[in-house]
Amino acid sequence: MDNTVGSLTKFERQIIIGSLLGDGYMRIMPGRSNAFLEINHSIEAKEYVDYKYESLKRLCESAPKERKTNEGRVAYRFFTKQHSELTELYDRFYKQGKKVIPLDIVVDPVILAVWYMDDGSKSRDRDVYINTQQFSIADQNRLLYCLRLLGIQARLNKDKKYFRIRILKDSINNFMRIIYPHIVDSMKYKLVMTP
Repeated sequence: MDNTVGSLTKFERQIIIGSLLGDGYMRIMPGRSNAFLEINHSIEAKEYVDYKYESLKRLCESAPKERKTNEGRVAYRFFTKQHSELTELYDRFYKQGKKVIPLDIVVDPVILAVWYMDDGSKSRDRDVYINTQQFSIADQNRLLYCLRLLGIQARLNKDKKYFRIRILKDSINNFMRIIYPHIVDSMKYKLVMTP
């Protein structure tokens, strides 16, 4: 059975890269040569997972499915097929099996919106964060540079013992303006505008 597809479109790449910055997970199965992407969120994010699936449907064999986790929660996930261009992304985003930020990463509005929908949050006092704790400080600084290129000022903020990205108050409105056209309805609760 042929488990591959043709070249990725720009939009498919944007969804995949945004997901890799966030909760997306890539791997290569033993004995296989190409990588595939897993999208896995809680069932509460069903509409969002469906959006990602519709965006990447051409790369998939089956629709998202519910799955009970060991903790009794319900997850909703799908997998792409294996693909040589996914392998190229895997080689850029994974070193020794650990997710990293490539030196040549470029973040555009669609990538930023997907990343924020995956890992963004806002606090009661209207602070906006991107949960980047899984990445090294060097990788997070690379992401801060990408944000600056989009006109967004941010800094690292200590969250317990790890760091994450905090969007500076003066940049929140600009940040929201950039991502707003690409935010799915079920994720609009993450949006905030400052006075």
